[in-house]
Amino acid sequence: MKKMTSWGKYPHIDANISAPLSSHMLANEKRNIIARGLGRSYGDSALSENIIISNRLNHFISFDENTGQLHCEAGVSLHDILMNFVPKGWFLYVTPGTKFVTVGGAIASDVHGKNHHIDGCFSDHVTSLTICIQGEEISCSREENSDLFHATCGGMGLTGIITKATFKLRPITSSYINQKVIKAKNLDTVLELFEQYRDATYSVAWIDCLSTGSNLGRSLLMLGEHACKGELTTHKSGVLNMPCDMPSFLLNKYTIQAFNSAYYNKQVKEELNNTIHYDSFFYPLDGISNWNRMYGKNGFTQYQFVIPKEAGKEGLKEILEAIAESKQGSFLAVLKVFGKGNINYLSFPLEGYTLALDFKLNNKLFALLDRLDLIVRKYKGRIYLSKDVRMSEEMFKASYPHWKKFQVLRKKYGADERYLSLQSKRIGL
Repeated sequence: MKKMTSWGKYPHIDANISAPLSSHMLANEKRNIIARGLGRSYGDSALSENIIISNRLNHFISFDENTGQLHCEAGVSLHDILMNFVPKGWFLYVTPGTKFVTVGGAIASDVHGKNHHIDGCFSDHVTSLTICIQGEEISCSREENSDLFHATCGGMGLTGIITKATFKLRPITSSYINQKVIKAKNLDTVLELFEQYRDATYSVAWIDCLSTGSNLGRSLLMLGEHACKGELTTHKSGVLNMPCDMPSFLLNKYTIQAFNSAYYNKQVKEELNNTIHYDSFFYPLDGISNWNRMYGKNGFTQYQFVIPKEAGKEGLKEILEAIAESKQGSFLAVLKVFGKGNINYLSFPLEGYTLALDFKLNNKLFALLDRLDLIVRKYKGRIYLSKDVRMSEEMFKASYPHWKKFQVLRKKYGADERYLSLQSKRIGL
């Protein structure tokens, strides 16, 4: 048994750990098991009594230079892909905010990025999967065993263990991004800017979630396009390290408010145009090793929700007002626009606005998040399973309409009593 936790450092459990060297070693897998990649899930979705670490299943199998189709094992990380393929002129079509996740984890969470409104989720560029269920490897795609494919993409590892995947990479001629940063004085302004720049490939806004009144939701909107000229390099600079847990009291409403004010005001001009390396644009936090330690030994959680576009402005205002009133500010608050969702059973995105908020764990936080749940549900939104650590079964089943179809699929393949996580038990799967 080994002590295990998540990237958010909550909860802590004792688990049996195995790290197979090949998919053939999965034949004798136990019950009550879940796969785990590089441990970047924020909540309890990759925690269970028995955990299979997949990051040793990390081999590239084939690559088609004409189509950009990469076939690899599920334990390959996005970092591995970038290191090997950026110098050859290829990039990920969709990437989350860290490159230290596995392909299997990206598919199980159906991750999205700053370009969902243009390019959808990671799974939208996946052509086929191989899944191990009770020791048997099954191939699936949109044409073959399509129900298993659409349940596995976004299925949080509850349909079996993803062992291999084939997906498409994006051709690039430079590893740099042409960036435009625009100051927005409040939420109304930033939503108008999102609409004005809806054709930008990449768009994301940092929000000051403690600002109030006419400044409610003041933001910095960051837009990006792949540069046409420049070197194809994978490194920009060295990595800093957070050597130990910060004292919890250092992160409070006053320090967060001071940071937010400084961060917003550091850009003097209303608009800034520059060219930066993809590392700085997509993965700013990857530049700090063990950055989760900044939240102290008790850890943190990320609360990420989506609200349909037609209710977005009203819903976001209500949520930002509730957070400002609580004085439990978020050190990191990121707003993005989603395009239309896909047909995967448990995929998170739907057309609208998604806001991700990091909160230090304390004895008052869950009451605030329960309050935010009510607002999200009121506006017919949902919470991202990959970030969740405390959503109720009622909230989950009210906001993910295809959960019953998902359960029928799991039962069909015999996965319902074998692949379980702390999260799946909590939300009734």
